[in-house]
Amino acid sequence: MTQIIYDGTYEGWVTAVFEIYEYKLKDIVFAQNEASADLLFSTNHIVITDEVKVKRVLSGLQKRLSKNGFQGLYNAFLSETNKVEEIMFRYIQYVLLSPVNVEDDFGNIDVLELRKAIRLTGKEAHRMEAFVRFQLTKDQLYYAIVEPDCNVLPLIENHFKSRYADQRWLIYDAKRKYGIYYDLENVSTVALQFNTETNSSKFLAEISDEGEELFQDLWRNYFKSVNIESRKNTKLHLQHMPKRYWKNLTEKIPDIKGRV
Repeated sequence: MTQIIYDGTYEGWVTAVFEIYEYKLKDIVFAQNEASADLLFSTNHIVITDEVKVKRVLSGLQKRLSKNGFQGLYNAFLSETNKVEEIMFRYIQYVLLSPVNVEDDFGNIDVLELRKAIRLTGKEAHRMEAFVRFQLTKDQLYYAIVEPDCNVLPLIENHFKSRYADQRWLIYDAKRKYGIYYDLENVSTVALQFNTETNSSKFLAEISDEGEELFQDLWRNYFKSVNIESRKNTKLHLQHMPKRYWKNLTEKIPDIKGRV
């Protein structure tokens, strides 16, 4: 068995695909950044991301996949589901071997699993577009903290750039320790250590704009006013707004004055 060790990026994975064919590697598994200790008797192949190899692989896939199918590979990678790299590689093998388009061949397990991963990423991206709650800092930066199941920041940046084009903002993924920052012109990826203890009154007092507490309280009061107690449907509410998102939603966090 061969462990394909790459840098964890999509480009790194695509480079790995090229080299698997180039060196005729067999029985492969993917590992990000370092070899897995679970595979003691495997050989390791270390991949260095190569833009030339990336372009060659992607160019070949574009000729064999629809526009949605081509984008779907990237979205599936962002799902971070278990063994998704291996599923994607077997799918690519199937695509390259088949004389016809196989994107809807759900009798093939890898096609089916790939589609599940794509849907998972799409669903999570849609939720993030709805659940992001910005807070205003003293230096007029709107920031939001999220912890999505999938790595969806690359998929939602255009939505927020278009919707909030007139303000500086930062959306930080606390799970993956990076964010996307908009400076009124461009969106860039930033890696930083960020205090995610948003329930701390001391933290909020240090960084928040003077009017932020008022705006948050107004939003919570609005949220309460539009919720009719007699029509409360907890099961449906949790279906549309799973509890794992609540700690970063303004309407679900207690009033600032009551925090400790």
